Amino acid sequence: MIDQALIEKINSVLAEEFEIDIEKIVPDAPLMQTLDLDSLDLVDMVVLIEHNFGFTVVAKDFVGIKTFNDFYHFINSRLNEKGAPE
Repeated sequence: MIDQALIEKINSVLAEEFEIDIEKIVPDAPLMQTLDLDSLDLVDMVVLIEHNFGFTVVAKDFVGIKTFNDFYHFINSRLNEKGAPE
């Protein structure tokens, strides 16, 4: 199970970076459409993850991430891999 504090941090970071109402970020919502991401925004997303969560990502890491819930699980699993606290 993913810690609620981690979900709140992710939501806050995404809402601020992509200038979206945090209420629109719900687990089953489509990530790309909700944040209105294009290919340049994905570069911003990579930098955002590296800066806020301390691990490196590449484009192929986003394969299979469709919803915010998928994204939460991705961040959580990568944090657990590197042994970082949630």
